[in-house]
Amino acid sequence: MLAKIVTFLISPLGTSLFLALVGWILTYRKQYRWALRVNALAILWLLLWSMPLASRWLRGVIESPFPLVAIENVPTAQAIVVLGGGIIPSQQKGYPPNLNQAGDRMWHAARLYHAGKAPILILSGGNFFPPYLTSEAEAMRIFMRDLGVPDNAMILEDRSRTTKENALYTLPMLQERHIHSVLLVTSAMHMRRALLLFNTADLQVIPTAIDHEGLHVSDPTSYSVLDWRNAIPDAGSLEGSGRAIKEWVGPLVGR
Repeated sequence: MLAKIVTFLISPLGTSLFLALVGWILTYRKQYRWALRVNALAILWLLLWSMPLASRWLRGVIESPFPLVAIENVPTAQAIVVLGGGIIPSQQKGYPPNLNQAGDRMWHAARLYHAGKAPILILSGGNFFPPYLTSEAEAMRIFMRDLGVPDNAMILEDRSRTTKENALYTLPMLQERHIHSVLLVTSAMHMRRALLLFNTADLQVIPTAIDHEGLHVSDPTSYSVLDWRNAIPDAGSLEGSGRAIKEWVGPLVGR
């Protein structure tokens, strides 16, 4: 609970709301000059990270150590570990799971499997709260079965609800099977935090990032700075900035 509160407060929305509260307190205490400054800062901070250009730049900075690697250039390993976060289990019997914006984690893992990069996949994701009918790992298996991955190639870790628990419950499964090298599949923006948790002395973790969404300054064609639409705030950019800041300071919050 404490981690969730701190994560909210460091998000652009949380920081702006906190500053607005401070501004209200200063107004109540008749410190009008300081109240004006704090409220102006709250608005400007929210405005900045709601702009597509600023939001995609921040996401690009976090993703830059983990560029997309062509399938043929990915090394082989003993297993592929796929972290949850890309699928929502079904809420009604007979209905399929729902993919979200990070669903290409499973697509990418299936491509790696079919390319012969590893013989087994470990799908890591625990039970959602009701009314969801299955764990996230089971939902991933249902989807990846349709992508041609056989059931006997998939192992489920179905207890975790956080990235820390992904590592906590998956690492013993790897040790039991004498697996010493894995391809770690997750979103590029999530990879840094995941690597910190999965890196151990007896395990070679090869980052295999997908789901890139940021502005990468090394590619000047990826985004137009001069496009006026990049300066118009929108809710999607604010949400993306919040996720980026969470990944940036997430290890500190967890610690």
